Amino acid sequence: MKVAILGGTGSFGRALAARLVAAGGHEVVIGSRDAARAEAAAAELGGRTSGATNGDAVRGVELAVLAVKAEAALDTARDVAGALGTTPLLSVASALTFAKDGVRPDPDVRSLAERIQDVVDAPVAAGLHSIAASNLRSEPADEDVLVCADDAPAKALALELAGTVVVGRALDAGPLANARTLEGITAVIVNLNRRYKGHAGVRISGLDP
Repeated sequence: MKVAILGGTGSFGRALAARLVAAGGHEVVIGSRDAARAEAAAAELGGRTSGATNGDAVRGVELAVLAVKAEAALDTARDVAGALGTTPLLSVASALTFAKDGVRPDPDVRSLAERIQDVVDAPVAAGLHSIAASNLRSEPADEDVLVCADDAPAKALALELAGTVVVGRALDAGPLANARTLEGITAVIVNLNRRYKGHAGVRISGLDP
């Protein structure tokens, strides 16, 4: 699969790109606002990797991953919407609120992924919210991963990608509206990691292998 990772020079985007390169079978285009930074990151990763601006990165790919920080996600989606066209877009960001007593999910009723769907013509999938960058850097994450979308082909591509970066299963979590829950899981995991000094992930029990 040819995949563009928008925000591929950030911590999560870079870790995801490295994991896809290590898994083999993928051509990865690192996207960034700065083409030079994207090209440098691609050179470091090696393999079938190239770098470009976010707008150029999405041209001719099968799946684009929006891996920028949550506060930049909507603006980045708007910026690349024309170049993206109807190429499926996987949103991995979670908008969080940080306070002294802990981390909370975005108070907006609608998920960030649903709001991204409002500004692009492409079908949007949401997933990978429970995976930390640190759990991807050296090996596949030892956990399951959840993906949701309204568009079946977009969901299938997102599940295929997700399945290559975890030891566990890539699981279909239903329609895009469920991104509200998936994004909220990030807040739960951040709180767990802070409280127990760990690198928590998700495992779903009671399903067939």
